[in-house]
Amino acid sequence: MSLLFDAFWRAVAYCLHPRVIAFSLLPLLLMVVLSFALGYFFWDAAVASVMEGLQSLALVQAFFGWLERIGMEGLRTVLAPLLVLMLATPLIVLGCLLLVAVFMTPAMVSLVGRRRFPGLEKKRGGSLMASILWSFGSTLLAVVVLVLSVPLWLIPPLVLILPPLIWGWLTYRVFAFDALAEHASADERQRILKEHRSTLLVMGILTGYLGAAPSLLWASGALFIALAPLLVPVAIWIYTLVFAFASLWFAHYGLAVLQKMRADRGIEVLDAVWREPAAGQSGTGAGAVPAEGTPRLPEPENKPSRDGHEPA
Repeated sequence: MSLLFDAFWRAVAYCLHPRVIAFSLLPLLLMVVLSFALGYFFWDAAVASVMEGLQSLALVQAFFGWLERIGMEGLRTVLAPLLVLMLATPLIVLGCLLLVAVFMTPAMVSLVGRRRFPGLEKKRGGSLMASILWSFGSTLLAVVVLVLSVPLWLIPPLVLILPPLIWGWLTYRVFAFDALAEHASADERQRILKEHRSTLLVMGILTGYLGAAPSLLWASGALFIALAPLLVPVAIWIYTLVFAFASLWFAHYGLAVLQKMRADRGIEVLDAVWREPAAGQSGTGAGAVPAEGTPRLPEPENKPSRDGHEPA
C-alpha cells in the first residue's frame, strides 16, 4: 500500500513538470483538430438525426409537453445537442486514451525511468507492435461493453458507476502494460500483472472517476451552446492531463514493484548460495562438501610433494 501512495504523490508532482505539460498539449491539439473537423462536417446532421429520433418517441413527446406546461419549452432545442455531446464524449475519451498511449505513455515511462530508476535494467519484454495490439484489443473490448451497457445508463445510479468502471478497466489494461513494456521481461510483466492485479485495477478505477471530472464542463457546454467551442477543448485537455497522470502513476508503481521484485530475487539467490550444507554433512569439519554454488577457498600455490619435501 505504501508503494501505491508513494507512486500517487510522485505522479502528482511530475504533472507539474514542464515536459509533462508540453506532452499533454500534443494530444490536445490533435483532438481539437479532429473534434472541430467532425463538428464542422457532421454536427448539424447529427443534431437533426437525434431530434428526428426524439420526435418519433411518444414518451419524449409527452416529456416535451410537460416542459411546455411548466414554461421550459426552450429546453426542447437543447436536448438534442446535449445528447449528441453525451454520445460523443466516450469517443473523445477513447481517442485521448489511444493518443496518450501511443505518443505520451512511452515518453512518461522514459522520464520516470531516467530520473528515478536509472540503474534498472531494460529487458524490453514488450515491443511497440505488441503494445499497439494490446491497446487495440483492450479498447475494442471496452467499446463493446460500453455499447452494451448504454441502456443501463438510464438507471440513475448505474450511469455514475458503469462508465468509470469501464474506463478504469481499460486504463489498467493499457497503462500497466505500457509501464512495464520497456524495463520488464515478458515473464516479469506477467507476474506483476497477476500478483498486483487488484491494486492496478483500483488505480485504473480511481483514474476513471478522475476522468469523469470534465463532465461538468460538458454539461455547461450543453446548457450554453455558445460556449461549447471554448469548453470542449478545455475538457479534452483535462481528459488528456488525467491520462498523463495515469501513465505517470502506473509508471512509478510498476517500475518500483519491478525493482523490488528483482531485489528480492537477488536476496533469494544469495540465500540459496549460502544455504546450510546438506543433511548428514558437517559445515566446518574436514571433508565437508560446500553447498552448490558456494565459493571455494583458493588452493595454495606451493603444495608439499608426497615425499614431504618442498617443491623446487
